[in-house]
Amino acid sequence: MLRRFVILLFALMPVAVSAESIVVVVNPGSGVESLNRNEVINIFLGGFRRFSSGITAIPIDLPHSDPVREEFYRRLVGKTPSEINTYWSRLIFSGKTRPPAKAESVEIARAMVLESVGAITYLERGKVSEPLKIVFELPPRADEGLAFFDCFLTGEACGLSSGKVF
Repeated sequence: MLRRFVILLFALMPVAVSAESIVVVVNPGSGVESLNRNEVINIFLGGFRRFSSGITAIPIDLPHSDPVREEFYRRLVGKTPSEINTYWSRLIFSGKTRPPAKAESVEIARAMVLESVGAITYLERGKVSEPLKIVFELPPRADEGLAFFDCFLTGEACGLSSGKVF
């Protein structure tokens, strides 16, 4: 019984990031009311970098070490960090576009959005405060709860944030 309780505690730890919605935020002066999934994909993956208001979009990524970055791209396009890095390596080499600017922390990403009318980033919903404007939301993945219960019932430890069961 104690073993299952310990497994439950450790299994819940990686779920903390993915249990909350990830939202895309902009500067309130951008003139953007909302974005759809395709617009967010195009802005963050270099398809185009202009808002419908005509302002140039400046996408800002969270640090590679931040689990929200991994979860953002996983939910948005179903890609792992290594797949996103490979994608950008090809585009940079071809000279077609450049990757999003990198913030050193969530706080710096938030400050960059507040300082620049065209800046756009993603945050956990609980980290958003006024005057940032939410323009798109990626809800938690529906399959995470099922994966957790599969692991719990079998008595195995799970690595839910990586999408792998150990």
